[in-house]
Amino acid sequence: MSKVWDWVIAVGVTAVLLVTELSGVDSPTSLGWLGHLLLVAGGLALAAHRRAPITVLAVTAVCALGYQAVGFDVPVVAYLVAVYGAVRAGHRIVAVAGSLLMIAALPFVLLASANAVTVGEALAQSRDALQLAWLIAAGAAGEALRQAERRADEAERTREETARRRADEERLHIARELHDSLTHQISVIKVQAEVAVHLATKRGEPVPEALFAIREAGREATRELRATLEALRDDGTSPPHGLDRIPELVERAKSTGLDATLVVEGQRPGLPTAVDRTAYRIVQESLTNIARHAEATTASVRIDHRPGALAIRVDDDGEATPDTTPVPGVGLLGMRERVTALGGRLHAGPRSTGGFSVQAELPVERTS
Repeated sequence: MSKVWDWVIAVGVTAVLLVTELSGVDSPTSLGWLGHLLLVAGGLALAAHRRAPITVLAVTAVCALGYQAVGFDVPVVAYLVAVYGAVRAGHRIVAVAGSLLMIAALPFVLLASANAVTVGEALAQSRDALQLAWLIAAGAAGEALRQAERRADEAERTREETARRRADEERLHIARELHDSLTHQISVIKVQAEVAVHLATKRGEPVPEALFAIREAGREATRELRATLEALRDDGTSPPHGLDRIPELVERAKSTGLDATLVVEGQRPGLPTAVDRTAYRIVQESLTNIARHAEATTASVRIDHRPGALAIRVDDDGEATPDTTPVPGVGLLGMRERVTALGGRLHAGPRSTGGFSVQAELPVERTS
């Protein structure tokens, strides 16, 4: 829309210049074609005053001096608009310097123009062509709009900072609530289960499998709650978990009796924090699901650094079959939301050979 408006301004100014010149009675004839060309060029150059304000300022100044030298007694309207555009873009010094040069050069150009004029006539005509009041008004209007836009940008940044601060406060509140309401109870369950297992083992009594399951569930719940609290309390000052921590996930999976392997292919570039964090969460959630639901004996994690992308694949040999319809739980939904937010792709479902597979591809823009 701004480009269309720029062209409307340029065409409108060009029309004003041409009408003003054609309505005059003392227009020259020998170089009239050059004067008209300079009028049109100076006016249409304004279409680029947002993209190249300094260049447009120079072009309109040259065109204005040119058609004045040819003998066209037409106000330098295009140059005034260019001064407005340059000041609005923040080039105040350039606009002031260019205007001073314009004021100084215009009388000399008129003295050497096709119309023979005296010094007094040249000064009077230059005053009429470049009204100082209009020149100051153009610069003031550009500066006023620039300040207004800067205040609007500052207000927008302030709103964003306020929203982030409120979100941080809410995360900390949720973290405190989770810590107060869940951590103690889970710790009690885990300790009681471990004590019961220890006492039964010490007495030589058989330990029920349910007791082992309660103990492992308590440990896993503690780890998951700790990770959740770290994410909620994350203020950007502590490094998040990323690909460097995936070997720890694999080793932890091995400690549960799962034959887990890790393969990393390609050279790792500098990854954006969001991609690094998401890759870790995908592997973490996949291995957690395998331990909880898959009844698998093996699991493989493959990280592939490709040009412009990071590919992640986690397979297991669990009970899932090709005709099994996966029921997406909170973990899978969370993975999909993370991947989609980064513009990536995620596939999670049974393999044709049995077992389950999670495959994700995340776009990567390399960082230094």
